[in-house]
Amino acid sequence: MPRASGRRADNRMSIPAFYLEASAWSSQVCLKGPECHHLQVLRITPGSEVELLDGEGRLGLFGVESIRKNEVVLNKKSEQSSERPASLPIMALALSKAVRRGFFLEKAAELGAYQIWLFQGELSQGKLVPGLEAKIRQTLIAGCKQCKNPWLPEVRLFPEGLGQLLEEISDIEHRILPWELESTSALIGQEDLGLPGKTIYAIGPEGGFAPHELELFDQAGFRRISLGARILRCETAATLCLGLHWWASHRPETKDCL
Repeated sequence: MPRASGRRADNRMSIPAFYLEASAWSSQVCLKGPECHHLQVLRITPGSEVELLDGEGRLGLFGVESIRKNEVVLNKKSEQSSERPASLPIMALALSKAVRRGFFLEKAAELGAYQIWLFQGELSQGKLVPGLEAKIRQTLIAGCKQCKNPWLPEVRLFPEGLGQLLEEISDIEHRILPWELESTSALIGQEDLGLPGKTIYAIGPEGGFAPHELELFDQAGFRRISLGARILRCETAATLCLGLHWWASHRPETKDCL
């Protein structure tokens, strides 16, 4: 009996997943656009089973009824809903080089980021541009599909800089500023991570934060912590924080069934 159960789990993991807006969720649905194209690229045929996720906690098993050039019709067989985790990590990143941003975004989807905030840092290279939010969201959708995370991280942009971001943190209970090579800051510890409620981690760009920005963080109640005596790339530091948060939220004393 245990072996049979294992085979079912393996089969479920091998079923491809696609994204469907929550507003379109029904007993019979149509995939169009990029998701329709993705399904056809995988050469999925009528009669096959796929999974759909809506980014709001729902994951469903659907049967493929028909495939046309511009749409795929699917019928729901079953669905399950997940509660929002009790521990909600928010990653606030100053704008950095786009060439490495995709790696972090995929990991953010896998590691259960609640929100991704991207802001214009004083020392950021480049500027936040129109349309970036949509591109980031597509990368996050791809990450959720790959790992079957039913919760899609929300994307927020703050083109006016840190001051604009800090106006939105009044309901965030835990505020952390990872600070490398800071001898007066304690190394990040188990007690800092996976706490109930919202935790925001602020990560600087390649050039770091300007002195004025550090003052704003201090005034806003951010606690400086160290990630160790080595300079990390911004996407490495952000992924590390999310990984540690993910681990901490699964400890027996804090686990909240992600």
